[in-house]
Amino acid sequence: MNEVSMEKRNEEHTQGGRRLPAKRWIAASLAGVLWIMPVIGSEGLPGWGSTTIPVAQAAASSFTVTKLGEEVITSGAMMMKYKFTTQRSGINATGLADVIRVDLSNPYVSLDVMTGKGGNLTTRQSTGGMAAETGAVAAVNGDYFNTGGEGAPIGGQISSGVVVSTPSQLDGMYAFAVTKDRQPVIDEYTFEGLVTAEDGAQFPLSGINKGAYSPEGGSSTYSHANAAYLYTDAWTALARPKNSSTTPTEVLVENDTITQISLDAALPMAVPEGAYILRTHGLAAQFVKAHLAVGQKLSSVYSLKSKTTQQTVDPASLQMMIGGHTILVNNGKAATFSRSTSSIGGYRARTALGYSQDGRYVYVIAVEDNANSAGMSLTELQSFMTNIGVWKGLNLDGGGSTTMVDRPLAETSTKLTFNTEYGTEQRSIVNGLGVYTLAPQGEVKGIKISGSSALLIGQKATFTLKGYDTYYNPIDLASANPAWVSSGGSATVSAGEVTGVKAGTVTLTATSGAASASAKVTVLGGDDLASLTAGTATAPLAAGASVSVPVTATAKSGATLAVPNSALKWEFVGFKGNVQDGKLTVESVNAGVTTGYAIARYDGFSTAVVLSTAAATPWENFDNVTYPIAFTSNVSSVTGTAAIVAGTAERAGSKVLSLSYDMTAGSGKMYAYAQLNGSSGKSIPAAATSMSLDVMGDMSLNWLRAEVVDSAGATAYIDLAKVIDWNGWKSLNIDLSGSGIKFPASLKRVYVVNVEEGQDERAKTGTVAFDNLSFVMPSLSSEAGLPNGSAAMIIGSKAMMVNGTKKSIDVAPIVKNDTTYVPIKYVLDAFGGSAAWDQSTKKIMVLRGAKALDLTVNKKEFILNGKRQSAEVAPLILDGRTLVPLRLVSEQLGLTVKWEQKTKTVTIES
Repeated sequence: MNEVSMEKRNEEHTQGGRRLPAKRWIAASLAGVLWIMPVIGSEGLPGWGSTTIPVAQAAASSFTVTKLGEEVITSGAMMMKYKFTTQRSGINATGLADVIRVDLSNPYVSLDVMTGKGGNLTTRQSTGGMAAETGAVAAVNGDYFNTGGEGAPIGGQISSGVVVSTPSQLDGMYAFAVTKDRQPVIDEYTFEGLVTAEDGAQFPLSGINKGAYSPEGGSSTYSHANAAYLYTDAWTALARPKNSSTTPTEVLVENDTITQISLDAALPMAVPEGAYILRTHGLAAQFVKAHLAVGQKLSSVYSLKSKTTQQTVDPASLQMMIGGHTILVNNGKAATFSRSTSSIGGYRARTALGYSQDGRYVYVIAVEDNANSAGMSLTELQSFMTNIGVWKGLNLDGGGSTTMVDRPLAETSTKLTFNTEYGTEQRSIVNGLGVYTLAPQGEVKGIKISGSSALLIGQKATFTLKGYDTYYNPIDLASANPAWVSSGGSATVSAGEVTGVKAGTVTLTATSGAASASAKVTVLGGDDLASLTAGTATAPLAAGASVSVPVTATAKSGATLAVPNSALKWEFVGFKGNVQDGKLTVESVNAGVTTGYAIARYDGFSTAVVLSTAAATPWENFDNVTYPIAFTSNVSSVTGTAAIVAGTAERAGSKVLSLSYDMTAGSGKMYAYAQLNGSSGKSIPAAATSMSLDVMGDMSLNWLRAEVVDSAGATAYIDLAKVIDWNGWKSLNIDLSGSGIKFPASLKRVYVVNVEEGQDERAKTGTVAFDNLSFVMPSLSSEAGLPNGSAAMIIGSKAMMVNGTKKSIDVAPIVKNDTTYVPIKYVLDAFGGSAAWDQSTKKIMVLRGAKALDLTVNKKEFILNGKRQSAEVAPLILDGRTLVPLRLVSEQLGLTVKWEQKTKTVTIES
């Protein structure tokens, strides 16, 4: 038998391989050798057992791809962003995909597999973490894995020329590889191996570093029954593997010599460095007992074989290999799926690999599924890949695992390329594909200014100057003394520190030697903002009260910035106070005032903190619960408990509502409810604009919700957290102003949801807890005492009826372009509130209850409680008096307007 020695791994650039001492690759077939078919694991893999292979659906003819831009990552690697547009059931859908194109003809770039932590299996780490640990300049998540297993890939893996794990015996599972002579390959592989005792007896090897799984096309349901597996020091878990439904006999081999044998029991150790453990069962264990002894030599050989060509593949000829799932593209066209895709269907984030027809380019593909992108189906992914030039391609692990990181030009570390399905949370996975630079340090090629592209007036920001060399890798500019210049008067710059002066755009230019760079910085004015938000919307109106009121601006572009205190002008209505270092303090309250306003203005844009004698109303702290609490679910096999329990740690001495759940026996969309007070729930007595509560998270990545039934009998579902992505206690604040709930209402239950799609990515067991539920109910505080009743005005008449009493007004309401305009003063006189006019800005600020409304003459946009909104009409000036659109103002202030056409009468009610 022709044996080929394994090459020593490249120490300078190893991503997780372990050298297997004295092993040999089989370079010839094992025909004629007694073969015991390996059998596969007890846990099984949901959705992996089907042998039906569906045909890929024809891609929609409406699918279009547009390239948005590209940027060099390093010499030989380019980041390209694409937008796709398609139709789904007659509805347009758009999304984004990110592609790293690697040029294998460039000697300064390489691909390799990243593995867990420290290059080890059974450890798991995020894509970004593995990239940082291994020095990758870009990376994407890799192979599928059993989330309930130890943390090993399902497919084969070769890192830096060293086998880390072998392919599983599953049908239609493709792998991507790059040969030592830098040729890309996509194929299906099987594994063949033998161990040879000192007496010449042999036994087949079934694999290397494999978890338990259910095989396909074999005679057994258990991968490790009657089989021998080899485990290297890359496998760090003590169980080899867990849940295998077999009892092992294990052999420790060091320097090709057997040093320990454990009969019918696992060795109580991890694999020592440089050694391996032969794990056997059944017929394989009989082989050990009959032919192996401590002190004897033991050798092994193994090989890969292409399923498509039946040719033996020498793994020493491969630089790397990573496993995947179905083939997607072949010969530049959508391929028939090589295995069932039922468990990975839907519109999700996707990860894929492919290469060009000439083998020069490798395409590392990630499809986004987030607020900016609608994900893709597998057939859409096929269309996308053929659109961008993929000749042959396969599917990698997608959904919640889809993660891409890249190193921006001139930066020294990678960043998340786009938000995952879980936001900025990166799922811990078993392996990933990294892009590496092999280039030496070059000369300075260019410089790049880094810093915020938007500033606020009065805000200071530090801009840094970073350089890149002729290979597009970062280069240190510490010894340089760059010169900085700012064009225009909207911002000043000194040694990289930029200060916003007034609204406008400036160009920052930095020069270092012969290289220079420019960046545009916009100083945002009030007209550039979409909203202005104080850290708290309500506060107690009492002398000495103090609350934190950091103010955040959201630009129309979506950028959010903390507003510096120096850029804000504060005005206090109904009380005397001050704001120092972002903290509002009430000094004294004006006589008879029950509602006050702290108004923050930034360049004419306002927001308000409403102060009242009762702000957020405590609703339930679970210390003295007298109503029943019960656990329920929509699935009978979901179990759990809901109970009031003693708090621990920072909650010691108080009580909390604890909800524990176990969904492992369930299926489909599953709920775990903590039900309050039977079917009745607990009353929320008045209109609530927001809700706050403390929640102890369990990092389950499940969905957290509350269910409310309102006075009309309608059920409202409130999202408390789309993803439970934290451990320990966290305070949540939920805006209820747009919920449409008719109060009084009842909170019936709080609950955890595990939706069916992507279910393998979330925990099915866990415990969450709730405490300190509060509601902001303005009618119980800031709106208490506002007058009720009705007022009627006739168009053209300078009289108005208020609760049956006639009153004179000095300006008659008018109708212009089918809109009724009135002087706001008289509406507020009747229903409470105040209005202030600013002659210089032509603005009217209306304050009533919990509402702060900013209107501008001749502008249809208005600001309500710090949020810019649009109307169909604008205030106007007539005969020197300011008139406002009655319906707009009244409805924003919580009043009802009725129109009687025959008498031209407007009736306002509260």
